Amino acid sequence: MKFSQSGSDDELRYEADDRIPAPLALGLGLQLAALAINGVVLMPMIVFRAGGAEEFMFWGVFASVLACGVAGILQGVRVGRIGAGYALTHVSSAIFIAVCAEALILGGPGLLATLVVVSALAQAALSARLSLLHRVLTPIVTGTVIMLLPVTVMPILFDMLNELPPGAPAHAAPLSAAVTISTILVMVLTGRGTVRLWAPAAGIVAGALAGAFFGIYDIGRVADAAWIGTPSVRPPGLDLRFGPPFWTLLPAFLFVALVGSTKSVAVAVAAQRVAWRRSRAIDFRAVQRAVAAEGAGNLLAGLAGTMPNTPHAPAVAAVEVTGAAARGIGVAAGLVFLVLAFLPKALAVILAIPAAVVSASIAMVMATLFTVGMREVVRSMGENPRNALIAGVSFWTGVVFEFDMIFPAFFQEFAGGLVSNGLTTGGLVALLLTALTVRRKRQFRGKLDVAELPRIREFIQTFAARSGLEAVVGRLDAATEEALLTLMQSREETGGAEEGSGHAERKLLLTAREEEGEAVLEFRVGAAGGGELNLQDRLAWLEEETVAARIEHEISLRLLKHLASSVRHQQFHDMDILTLRVSRAARSGS
Repeated sequence: MKFSQSGSDDELRYEADDRIPAPLALGLGLQLAALAINGVVLMPMIVFRAGGAEEFMFWGVFASVLACGVAGILQGVRVGRIGAGYALTHVSSAIFIAVCAEALILGGPGLLATLVVVSALAQAALSARLSLLHRVLTPIVTGTVIMLLPVTVMPILFDMLNELPPGAPAHAAPLSAAVTISTILVMVLTGRGTVRLWAPAAGIVAGALAGAFFGIYDIGRVADAAWIGTPSVRPPGLDLRFGPPFWTLLPAFLFVALVGSTKSVAVAVAAQRVAWRRSRAIDFRAVQRAVAAEGAGNLLAGLAGTMPNTPHAPAVAAVEVTGAAARGIGVAAGLVFLVLAFLPKALAVILAIPAAVVSASIAMVMATLFTVGMREVVRSMGENPRNALIAGVSFWTGVVFEFDMIFPAFFQEFAGGLVSNGLTTGGLVALLLTALTVRRKRQFRGKLDVAELPRIREFIQTFAARSGLEAVVGRLDAATEEALLTLMQSREETGGAEEGSGHAERKLLLTAREEEGEAVLEFRVGAAGGGELNLQDRLAWLEEETVAARIEHEISLRLLKHLASSVRHQQFHDMDILTLRVSRAARSGS
């Protein structure tokens, strides 16, 4: 497992920031592209056929491959505040199938393009202000969504296992899938070093060869495809009439875009969990950049006239299998998509692979993704005992709706069938239940300055008296002071971000609430400039001599670690949020 602290080479060979040899990056990028190619190609084919716009289908596939390739490259290279900086591929978003098909039926490709552009702009706005949702987009929400991703994908994969061309022997699909799965399992479980890196690719090649032996590899598709070219159909353009169909479908598109962004948050969190040898606090600036890259990719998709795309969860699961998380792999996968878009023959080689082989290979990497979400949920249970109930109810709600276990006739029609998707329903339940746990809080507004300490002390004493926490008011005062000093010192280490930029960056919002017998103090500092190293990580690594030697203000950190039962630091581009929990019982040790 990648979350061990040992950091052995056998666990993770390449971290996100590691330079990886170009040939290896290309090979692993081809693997990621192969895992994603069906999502990139099949989803727009389904949408344009269901929407009665088959004349635009080939253009939709071409544009989808281009948009997903560009979005994947942006995720890896990180252009300003766009791109997570992790190896993430993009695929056409399955949760948009119903609304996109409806848009094609009601208004044609032009209406679809316009609605996709508007939803992309909404995602861009959400990424800029993601800090406003930090209380509901919690680890319990993102972890539950990650757990539901394999649940919603696996039925599709199992259906693909049964797909056979006319006249093919019945045993061809299961045997080809078995060869794929066996190859991957043997290489992952018994292989060491670089052998594991090539397990998914080797499984796909072995399965494809088995499919060719049984006569289910579509050689005719490859033979008929041109070597180089683009579709003869051109982009449909935007429909700017904003008629009744636009306003009818706009709320549904915006809602699904929010659900898609929630999934992207979960995937970006999971990508960080598996990308480092040593466990780290989640960097929400990277999450913001991931959602921004999704918005950029969808803006391109809308302008080109195809359906939206989203980060591909199996790219995260593939890290568990290969042990390689270098961002260069994601860039290579994006470049593969760009090349494939203009090489119909090469694209046909991949599309000709039997469905059973593709589904088996994806199922293998998706199987590990469930445990990534489960670990995220387990981590969050220590913060609030209600989290276990939220995760359980939300997960099983998603399962029930995904498999139409209750009132299927009603829910398949309700809200256009939107709640029949388990990921959507389970994610929304997790969001709503988490929002219900948000307690009433008291607020203090001031500046990030030691001169505010007398006012802050008065605020803390009033809060403690009204919440029945008088016994710990001394520790609350001390923890608040050390937190204030730590935030100030952290900013000074980056060159004094506040200086010369007015008071905007010195504004402080301190909130306090009582939760399960604990005081929860939350410090919000606007216009984040707190440096790359998370304070939560500094506390976790404090005992490591090599790290502690680089920390100038170790005393404040040690005091904070002693006074607070839990410290959580969330870094956004527009805000730093430091959350302390101070329990009634005194902590022992330092």
